[in-house]
Amino acid sequence: MTATRGLEGIVATTSSVSSIIDDTLTYVGYNIDDLTENASFEEIIYLLWHLELPNKEQLKELKQQLAENMELPKEVIDSFKSYPINKVHPMAALRTAVSALGLYDEEADIMEKEANYRKAIRLQAKMPAIVAAFSRVRKGLEPVAPRKDMGFAENFLYMLKGEQPEPIEIEAMDKALVLHADHELNASTFTARVCVATLSDVYSGVTAAIGALKGPLHGGANEQVMKMLSEIGTEDKAEQYILNKLKNKEKIMGFGHRVYRKGDPRAKHLRAMSKKLTEITGEPEWYNISVKVQEVFTSQKPLPPNVDFYSASVYHSLGIDHDLFTPIFAVSRVSGWLAHILEQYENNRLIRPRAEYTGPGMRQYVPVEER
Repeated sequence: MTATRGLEGIVATTSSVSSIIDDTLTYVGYNIDDLTENASFEEIIYLLWHLELPNKEQLKELKQQLAENMELPKEVIDSFKSYPINKVHPMAALRTAVSALGLYDEEADIMEKEANYRKAIRLQAKMPAIVAAFSRVRKGLEPVAPRKDMGFAENFLYMLKGEQPEPIEIEAMDKALVLHADHELNASTFTARVCVATLSDVYSGVTAAIGALKGPLHGGANEQVMKMLSEIGTEDKAEQYILNKLKNKEKIMGFGHRVYRKGDPRAKHLRAMSKKLTEITGEPEWYNISVKVQEVFTSQKPLPPNVDFYSASVYHSLGIDHDLFTPIFAVSRVSGWLAHILEQYENNRLIRPRAEYTGPGMRQYVPVEER
């Protein structure tokens, strides 16, 4: 047996949920470009879970189910108030809250297909409520209850800010959610599948996935991109900043991807939205700095930007706290995690790979008195 670092190039399972072939990302056979321009996030959720786009009645029913299940248990909201607020990253709060949700779900350990689907609805609905409620509680504000007359993206922004979002804000959030929904067998999705392959419950699978997404080499990259843009400050300082980083062999977040060679197909959509939003908000410098960083970096290394790079300035332009960027990733990606979890349950086999041993050869035990 020979090990492959990071399982690179290893095909670990089969899946009908999404694919990356020749630098083209598809959800159940639909090109991400087609879906980003035409589909709502609710349509994407249905597509990933049912492998078909919904008709009008099916979409209406899903929207209703999501709206009716967004409200959080009072105990979960109260628990936020007990956290050491200034020391807790929102991803840690999200991970803990999702795990806690399982305590208040009477079907948590029921493994029938219909029960798992109902849990998927509840989890998908409650993820934005968790992020919004924690964000407000840590600022000393009361959580805002979801509204049943709003779509998913609109409701999330409403719960987060406590005011009616503008149409352009809803459009931007909806597109971002579509783009982040699934991405084949990424680290967090693989983690979720490994977890539930033991026949653990849905809440455990999503909690495990959040733990994987929390890392800066996965979901945490967009937060680090915004930190970099803030440190640069103005467009004229971008070139020297990047050149110094490269000279010191420091990692520049938001560029390159394990599975793409020509470039991440999602990045162009967020770049266009970044340009549009920063102009509307009167802060075009964030887009301009981003473009300059891309120009300088790619002139030194042939690594195009990935989905994280321009999502940073998009979320910033929406007035979202920088440490909420990764939780927003989770609000979207849970749709993909749940699709893969449901798929794993359908044709399950325990995921148990082997390891290439590189330790000492065979040795004999020596009594402690003789060591």
